[in-house]
Amino acid sequence: MDQRNLLIAIALSMAILFGFQYLMGPPPPPPGEQASEEAQVDGAGLPQPATTTSTAPGAPPVVDRAEALAKAPRIDIRSPRMQGSISLAGGRLDDVTLPDYRVTVDPDSPQITVLSPAGTPTAYYAEFGWVPSTPSIPVPDSSTVWETQSTELTPDDPVVLTWDNGAGLRFTRTYELDQNFMVTVTQSVENSGGEPATLFPYGLISRTGTPETSGFFILHEGPVAVLDGTLREIDYDELQDEGKVEADTTGGWLGITDKYWLVSLVPDQAAPVKARFTHTLAGQSDKYQADYLGEAMTVAPGATSQVTNRLFAGAKETHLLDSYRDELGITRFDLAVDWGWFYFLTKPIFYALHWLKVHTGNFGVAILLLTVAIKLLFFPLANKSYRAMSKMKALQPEMMKLRERYADDKQRLNQELMALYRNQKVNPAAGCLPILVQIPVFFALYKVLFVSIEMRHAPFFGWIKDLSAPDPTNIFELFGLLPWDAPEFLHFGAWPLIMGLTMFLQMKLNPQPADPVQAKVFMFMPLIFTVLLAGFPAGLVIYWAWNNTLSIAQQWVIMRRAEADERKSLAKSASK
Repeated sequence: MDQRNLLIAIALSMAILFGFQYLMGPPPPPPGEQASEEAQVDGAGLPQPATTTSTAPGAPPVVDRAEALAKAPRIDIRSPRMQGSISLAGGRLDDVTLPDYRVTVDPDSPQITVLSPAGTPTAYYAEFGWVPSTPSIPVPDSSTVWETQSTELTPDDPVVLTWDNGAGLRFTRTYELDQNFMVTVTQSVENSGGEPATLFPYGLISRTGTPETSGFFILHEGPVAVLDGTLREIDYDELQDEGKVEADTTGGWLGITDKYWLVSLVPDQAAPVKARFTHTLAGQSDKYQADYLGEAMTVAPGATSQVTNRLFAGAKETHLLDSYRDELGITRFDLAVDWGWFYFLTKPIFYALHWLKVHTGNFGVAILLLTVAIKLLFFPLANKSYRAMSKMKALQPEMMKLRERYADDKQRLNQELMALYRNQKVNPAAGCLPILVQIPVFFALYKVLFVSIEMRHAPFFGWIKDLSAPDPTNIFELFGLLPWDAPEFLHFGAWPLIMGLTMFLQMKLNPQPADPVQAKVFMFMPLIFTVLLAGFPAGLVIYWAWNNTLSIAQQWVIMRRAEADERKSLAKSASK
C-alpha cells in the first residue's frame, strides 16, 4: 500500500511540476529601413539577399506608434474582426488590431495589437515583393510609394496597388480580406519592355524585440512552421544561437506565434519555396524574421506573370484554423495551436468543452460537466482502485502487527506481507494503475485550458472573470477586505484553498502509510499542491477541486459498501 501511494504521489507531482516549470537567411530585408541590399547568387544559382544590420549611430530613431503611422500614406483596413491600415510606402501590412479581443477583461481596455510599423519599439510587420535575378532590374522595395484607386480594404472591397519601374515592368499587388484574419496577396508583373525579366517572389514577417513569453515548457512561443508536413518549433534563444534556420518545402506555412496570436505566411501550397528563420541585431535590439523565397519566374516581353500567397494575422481560434486547413488546403494549419504530445486527447477534450459551452453558455459549467463525463468514463477503473484501497485499509491492523513483530528483519517482514496479500487475495498495486491512467487526461485538460484562446477571458461565476488566469482573490488580503497588495509569492486564492481542502479530505479516506516518515510526507501533500496550483489557471483548479469532490463521494460510497460486505462476510462466517 505504501508503494502504491508513493507511486501515485510521484506521478501526480511529476505531472504538475512538468507542466508548471517550463507551464533561413531572409529574402531581402526592406532596404528603406536598413542599409541597402542587393541580390546575389549563391552556389545553387538562387538569389540570396545580403543582410546588413543598421547599428550605426545615425540609425533612424525609435518613435511611438502614432508618429510611425503618420509617416506614410495609408489605406484603412475595415472589417468586424480586423482593423488597421496598409502602408502605401512599401505596401506593407504593418498596422493590425483585433476588435474582438481586449488587453484585459475590461471591455473598455485597448484592443489587442498584432502588427506595428517599422521604427516603433516593437515593430512587427509583413511584406511581399520580388527579388530580381540581377541588380539592374528595378523592383519595388520598402521605400516605394504605391499608387491606388482603392479607399479601404474590407471583406467586400479588395485593395489594388500599382507601381511602374520605368523600365518596362508594371507591378500590381492586390490584397483581399476574408471575414476573419486571412489576407490573400496576389502579385503580378506585366512586361512591356523588350527583354525578359527573371524575378523571385518572396514574403517576410519581421519582428523587432524579443517579446515576453509565458515561460512554460508546455507552450511554444516564437518562430513556428510546418515545412514538408513536419512541425518545426524554434525558440527565440535557439534562433539567437543559430542565427539562421532554413529548409526547402512544398506546402505548409511559417511565421511567429504568441500564446494566443499568430502572424503566418502561407505560400502557394503547390509551389516549392525556400523557407527560413533568421535572427540579427539592430543596434541593441533583437530582430527576427520568417520568410520564404519562391522559384524563379521569367516574364517574357508582352507577358504577365502572377503569384498568389496568403497572410494570417489574428487570433488562434481552433475552429477557424481547422477551417483554413480544410477549405484552403493549408497543411496542418491547426498545429498553430500548441496541442502538445497528447494531441489525440487535447483536441477531443477541447471540442467536448466547446460543445458543452455552446449548450450551457459557460465554459466553467462545461468544465464541471466534462469532469463528470470523465469520471463516468473511468468509473470501472476507479471502482477497482477504491475497492483495492478498502481491502488494504481493512488489512492495516494486521500489517501493523507484522511491522512491529519483524521491525528488525525487513526481509522476513516483506515475506510475511506478501503472504498476507496472497491469503487475503489483495494486490497492493491494484489501485495504482487506474489513477496513473488518468494523468494524461488531466495533463491534456491542462493544455486545453492553458493554450486555447477560447478560454481566454471566459468567465465562471462570482469572482472568477477569466478561467485562463489564476484566481484573483488572496487569503492574505482577506479576499479583498484588507487594503494592501500581498507579494506574488503570497498569492493563494479561494479556489486553490478549496482544492487543497478537498485533496486533504480525499487523502483522509485513503489507508494511511504505516511508515511515519511517509505519513508525514503525505500529510503535507495537499499543502504542496495548493502552493503549486495557486498560480495555475482558475479553470484547472476548479476542475481539480470538483474532480476531488466527485472522487470523495464515489470513494466514500464504495468503501462503505466494501465495509458492509466485509461485516456480512464476517457475520456469515461466525454463524457457521
